[in-house]
Amino acid sequence: MSFRPLLVRLHFYAGILVGPFLLLTALTGFLYALAPQIENALYRDTMFVESSGTTAPISQQVEAARERQPEGTLLAVRPAAGPGDTTRVLFDVPGLGESERLAVFVNPGNAAVTGELVAYGSSGALPFRTWLSNLHRSLHLGEPGRIYSELAASWLWLVALAGLVLWWTGRRTGSRWRIERAGSARRRTLSWHAVLGTWVIVGMLFLSATGLTWSRYAGENVSELRASLDWKTPAVSTALSDADHAGHEGHTMPGGEVDPAVDEWDQTLESARSAQLDGPLEIAAPKKAGTSFVVQEIGKAWPTQADAVAVDPMSGKVVDVVRFADYPLAAKLSRWGIDAHMGLLFGLVNQILLLIVAGTIVAMVIWGYRMWWLRRPTRGHVLRFGRPARRGAWREIPVLAVVALLALAVGVGLFLPLSGISLAAFVVVDLAIGFLKWRKPAVAPEEERDAEELLV
Repeated sequence: MSFRPLLVRLHFYAGILVGPFLLLTALTGFLYALAPQIENALYRDTMFVESSGTTAPISQQVEAARERQPEGTLLAVRPAAGPGDTTRVLFDVPGLGESERLAVFVNPGNAAVTGELVAYGSSGALPFRTWLSNLHRSLHLGEPGRIYSELAASWLWLVALAGLVLWWTGRRTGSRWRIERAGSARRRTLSWHAVLGTWVIVGMLFLSATGLTWSRYAGENVSELRASLDWKTPAVSTALSDADHAGHEGHTMPGGEVDPAVDEWDQTLESARSAQLDGPLEIAAPKKAGTSFVVQEIGKAWPTQADAVAVDPMSGKVVDVVRFADYPLAAKLSRWGIDAHMGLLFGLVNQILLLIVAGTIVAMVIWGYRMWWLRRPTRGHVLRFGRPARRGAWREIPVLAVVALLALAVGVGLFLPLSGISLAAFVVVDLAIGFLKWRKPAVAPEEERDAEELLV
């Protein structure tokens, strides 16, 4: 019994039909891995200043930002993370998109505003990186465009594993870890395709798994699974008792928002530092009356710092604490996976690894199409391409094994809907081609052998 012909057929159709999606995702991911350095260069005058050795109180920096955006709703403050960095004061203003905030940048030395830019998400991505992120995720086509990236993530792991099995179970005279430089053009291309794929298989599986957590349909299933297993990321409680927030009603605005007093920002930062929150921080204002400030560590580099505290606006008392060390393992893995996927967890090393994996995927897709071209029948003058393994291989597999494969395919299809839908489409296309071939006169035996040359 051999599943090889089925794997060849699966790898062939997925490679040919999903290849363009994989290519686009890898190309845009390659560009995104370079985004932090490009972002720093583009917005250098806004993001960085000459360090003066002194730091104005956060309250003074907030007031300077408020003067710049008097009509905006103050949401949060990200104090300067280090010498030469600017402070970000984040506002909600009309016209922003989902997860977008207007960042007013303030020189921490003299509280002078250096500029303002729209920041996106918890990473604080600025316009260029946000543009690249949307290109990678949806090609700037909105929600419908997210199908392309989810389809790529849904198939990357399966195509990679199928290719790995085919390479390591096929007939081979040389090392499977080293590229062949002799033989036919197709054999050399296959060697490049398979050997480099073997070296980066772990990276491809990682990108596929972490990419699916952000996807539209599979991502919902991942979230439901995490919730059912109680793998959710813990959060501090922001609710205050009546005694805690007595006398704070004067800060409540007509719309229900809370406008913290100036000195409360200084007091809250001091309380967070005393609770051992180090490194980059974001101080989120109370969302409504009777709730606290939330101070969160936002550093993405290793070792991960993601502690959070809730601080009473009036007294400055820390009323709740969540430590990253106490996160469930699944929540830690999720955090690490997201940060590594974005190239942030291990800094430059992380970015280089992403560049290598993304670049290799691009090359593998191109080599795959080249092999398809090289395997085409060469007799005659009709433009034709290489074909997958012979049909009917499933009939040689025991019934129980076929049933198990179908059950596995259905399970994967339900959890990864786009994978299931596209697999069904592959089957329909394959059956339609088979039916048309069946109705045509048989091809010459020597041409049939050329066309059905297997991946070995």
